[in-house]
Amino acid sequence: MPALRSLALWATALWALAGCGGPASETPAQHTTGPVPVTVITVAHRPLSTRHTVAGTLQAVHRVEIYNQVEGLILELPYHEGDPVHEGALLVRLDDRVIRAQLLKAQAQRRQAELDLSRQIRLLKNNAASEDEVAQARTALELARADEALQRTLLDRALIHAPFTGVINERLKEPGDVVPVHTHILSLLDPTGLLVSVPVSELRLARLHKGEAVTVRIDALPTGPFPGTVLRVHPTIDPETRQGILEIALRPVPEGAMPGQLARVEMVFDAGARLTVPLAALGYDRVGPYVYRVDPEGVARRVRVAPGAQFGERIEILSGLHDGEHIVVSGFVDLRDGRKVEIAAAGHPAASATPVDLQ
Repeated sequence: MPALRSLALWATALWALAGCGGPASETPAQHTTGPVPVTVITVAHRPLSTRHTVAGTLQAVHRVEIYNQVEGLILELPYHEGDPVHEGALLVRLDDRVIRAQLLKAQAQRRQAELDLSRQIRLLKNNAASEDEVAQARTALELARADEALQRTLLDRALIHAPFTGVINERLKEPGDVVPVHTHILSLLDPTGLLVSVPVSELRLARLHKGEAVTVRIDALPTGPFPGTVLRVHPTIDPETRQGILEIALRPVPEGAMPGQLARVEMVFDAGARLTVPLAALGYDRVGPYVYRVDPEGVARRVRVAPGAQFGERIEILSGLHDGEHIVVSGFVDLRDGRKVEIAAAGHPAASATPVDLQ
């Protein structure tokens, strides 16, 4: 009997404890019965534009490597890296004494050939020379003139002048160096024209054309963005990456910009009119994606949708919604299919004038 009395007392204590309340998770969930406050938007097909950013390196539009076309000793090399030069300025002077001597020899041979031809013509008039001898004299004169022209050309090539106004960006030799033919001595670039080459997907490359405006940002410069123009679109696509090359020109060149700096090209594309909703409006269950549509009676209906491409924080809806319908974008607590709602706020999709960033 004492044992039965103790068991009864223990059961009574447990019942009393349960009656006083336990963890919140053990109590039945209390749902409100009134309308659920929600925020809705009106969906519609609206023009959409996307912005793509690709990185590249700034290069000079005009850059030339200076090579010598005759061998010799460098006598003058007046410019260093960073020095400005004007078109026609003397960049390199090679020792031309041997060439000058050869030119003097060629000139003397040419004069002698002229005298020989004149004498043969006089002798021909007196029947003291033949037509063949006159022809040989003419050929000798032509050869002498050609040799003289060659030596003049070689003499001109001993002096190298700037092909355009620019800045020296490489100096690879020094006065006193003996250089063989076709030695890289200097490099010259035009700082007034910069471009950036960037890889672009084949899907977007076909939508870009020469002269089209883009935006360029240069990481090294605190200001910007800067206007850029499509200079050229390369005609081939890399078969492995499926990308082509786009060249963007910066004109005018921003102050402080120089070749080698990192540049980011921003391109805006028209994506056409699409019906999109915020990502927050899209839900998923075992069946698939859905949104809550609010009918004219203020009742939320779970509607199955087919999502498409994502544009930033929005996603395209391919089917399931129509223009002018209202969908819930916030206030999902206690919301379920068939529940009455109270619209706390309403709005429209984001303005299409603002491009969506897509990498």
